[in-house]
Amino acid sequence: MNDAPSPAPYPGMYPGRYWHFLDDGRMQCDLCPRHCRLHDEQRGACFVRQRLGARMLLTAYGRSSGFCIDPIEKKPLNHFYPGSAVLSFGTAGCNLACKFCQNWDISKSREMETLADAAMPDAIANAAVAHGCKSVAFTYNDPVIFAEYAMDVADACHELGIMAVAVTAGYMGAQARRDFYAKMDAANVDLKGFTDAFYIAFTGAHLQPVLETLQYLKHETDVWLEITTLLIPGKNDADEEIRAEARWIARELGTDIPLHFTGFHPDYKMRDVPPTPISTLAHARKLAIEEGLRYVYTGNVHDTAGATTYCPACRTPLIVRDWHAIENYRLTPTGACPDCFASVAGRFGHFERHFGQRRIPVHIGL
Repeated sequence: MNDAPSPAPYPGMYPGRYWHFLDDGRMQCDLCPRHCRLHDEQRGACFVRQRLGARMLLTAYGRSSGFCIDPIEKKPLNHFYPGSAVLSFGTAGCNLACKFCQNWDISKSREMETLADAAMPDAIANAAVAHGCKSVAFTYNDPVIFAEYAMDVADACHELGIMAVAVTAGYMGAQARRDFYAKMDAANVDLKGFTDAFYIAFTGAHLQPVLETLQYLKHETDVWLEITTLLIPGKNDADEEIRAEARWIARELGTDIPLHFTGFHPDYKMRDVPPTPISTLAHARKLAIEEGLRYVYTGNVHDTAGATTYCPACRTPLIVRDWHAIENYRLTPTGACPDCFASVAGRFGHFERHFGQRRIPVHIGL
């Protein structure tokens, strides 16, 4: 890792960290397990990290694909201050090559014009305060590739009492992982499937580094963690694969980690695959619960039973949801069941009102 850079004078020309020179003169990016080896002026697979001479530049620093205020449940995070508002943004590019990408117009973009809004960290933190957001989320594309920008935003947010949330595939190198998650308060990690064959065929990546990120988050940090698996019909929805994933989570991370099974819709390079039936999501949820997981959810569908948080002891409904909307909330401010006083895993506080399931675009200037 190279020394931390000084702030850039303008967006898009920020010196990146996490690289070293190879004996043959190429520059190796150490941000993620791809280890892109770059000649002068080449960009990495993520497209937003570029070698210029003896420097690595993060061309997406201070440049966003747009800002929106979302409900925190949309990330999805069901156990991290439910009902609160989160200011969400991403950049262009991605370090995975998912054929099923649901945000491909942003993550796969190589047109820097996609980065419509320029905003430096202080401006983002101030906007979160002004709009009544409890947190800022790095999402839409993977914040791994704009790690330095995300970490600076997180620092600015923490100074104002705003929390930082990463929505990520977890494909990250060891040093960058330590630095990045030291700044985060919560993370939702996309566990794309549970075989290396699936990762290779459909994401251009590997499973093991993601599992290492999940283990690191659980055992080496205080970051609140939830996991999402997008179920694609015929690709990663076999019973044994779902059971194997749930067993691994229970054994390696614990039974209190919330797991979200979300519905696929045809997009990007997989338009010939049908949408995920609600019955598939409900069945996957049932299997994961049978393997011992306490909090398993369905997403991207109207399924009140699958979206509701139940008491782990008496099984009474505590947070009733339909899609991202909270219809009833009975948790105490400390996160306990009011009937049997059992604790629910998560981060909770005084619940005033639900932000709602609407998305509100906002503009943030430099």
